Amino acid sequence: MFFQRIKTPGIAHNAYLIGTEGIGILVDPRRDIDEYLTIARKNKLSIKYVLETHRQEDFVLGSAYVRLITGAQVISGKHEYFAHSDQSLADNERIAIGELIFTCLYTPGHTPESVCYAAYLKNQPDRAWAVFTGDTLFIGEAGRTDLPDVTKTDDNAGILFDSIHNKIKPLGAQTLLYPAHGSGSVCGGNIANNDESTLGLECLYNPAFIHTRAEFIEKKVKERIPRPPYFRLMEEVNLKGGMAPSRDPETIPNVLPDDFNRESTTDIVIDTRLPEAFAGGHIPGSYSIWLDGLPVFGGWIANERTRIYLVLERPTDLRQACLHLQRIGLDNICGVLAGGFEGWRDAGLEIETSGTLSVTSPQMEATSMSILDVREITEYEESHIDGSKHAYVGFLSKLKDGAGQFDPNKALAVTCSVGHRASVAVSILLRMGFVNVFNLLGGITAWEKVGKPLVSGPDALQSLELKEIGQGSTRESSSQSLPTPA
Repeated sequence: MFFQRIKTPGIAHNAYLIGTEGIGILVDPRRDIDEYLTIARKNKLSIKYVLETHRQEDFVLGSAYVRLITGAQVISGKHEYFAHSDQSLADNERIAIGELIFTCLYTPGHTPESVCYAAYLKNQPDRAWAVFTGDTLFIGEAGRTDLPDVTKTDDNAGILFDSIHNKIKPLGAQTLLYPAHGSGSVCGGNIANNDESTLGLECLYNPAFIHTRAEFIEKKVKERIPRPPYFRLMEEVNLKGGMAPSRDPETIPNVLPDDFNRESTTDIVIDTRLPEAFAGGHIPGSYSIWLDGLPVFGGWIANERTRIYLVLERPTDLRQACLHLQRIGLDNICGVLAGGFEGWRDAGLEIETSGTLSVTSPQMEATSMSILDVREITEYEESHIDGSKHAYVGFLSKLKDGAGQFDPNKALAVTCSVGHRASVAVSILLRMGFVNVFNLLGGITAWEKVGKPLVSGPDALQSLELKEIGQGSTRESSSQSLPTPA
């Protein structure tokens, strides 16, 4: 038997390729399938089946495209959301493939159509080898329960708890756990930073097992994970099994600086360089999103209709940048700045700058310096700089009063964990008219490293995110996105 986990950078997605008697079985593939085909070819496998656990929220599925290219059958549960599949399995229905047997387990809670697949060896049909859990159960965590309807988060949490305990736990301690996401995914809360586990191990520390049903529900209700606006697009396209990749990244044109300046005026420019480079000089009005941040934060500032122009650190970054965006359905990439920012600089075009500070900068001791923390609200409440206010970067531009109580003409230090999300926020604030804004490089990590004090708890004046838009990380609040591009 062959087995390989294939990870997708940026969104912490796991797909799985299983081989048995020359037959390849893909679990939850992403949109760009070249890597899967290459692995299958190298291992003399013919992909015949695709197993879908649910429609996925944070990336475009590749199920329909795998079927188009390989002729594979798409297998799912019987929920109406799986109408695109070729074979629908009832709860506890089994399907034999080569030396393996898969049992479909209905496990709603994260989403109503969620299923898991318990895998058995034919010579041990009553002892599960592994379970592919989608977003129902992660390593160290369970899936979020606010996505279908934020007003039913508690009801969904109870349903999810029952699914885990009634369908997954009985598989036994020996069962290997293979979820669709790992640490860093926005589909769950505190997912553990490792890829290997068993149900036996999870029963020792995973909140889904160590909490009572009531405690688990309470925990889920208190989760406040931002819901990026592109999730709705993913849900829609994945009702059809996803969609084929769009244009090859290599066909995206290089655009000379003067033409880039003219063509991108009514569209958006994303600068993928590191925060320090962006602060030193950038195209006025451009957004700062570091390369590996594109598959999350690209979906906060753009939608499927947005025309996007890119500024890259290196020409070789083009393919990865495009894949990051295309995996969340952002295909309208119109051009890349020829020669990078150096080309823009050398053409004598207008340059904008922003400030940077270190945690030991004298300005950070000044009482006139305001501090804005743009991490997730749970990160802020765990530890933050005393006196700082909070607004999650994704909600920043939707605060009813601009940036809340901050004076655009007063010095404002923006912080996150190390400076990447702060750079996104700085670029938004610059677009909002702030002129004296600084990225606190190193962020909370460096602040703690040099021994400066941190406090915990909510903002004494309430989070700006909550204060200004009146919501936390609910379905409604997370639909509040950055400015709608022209």
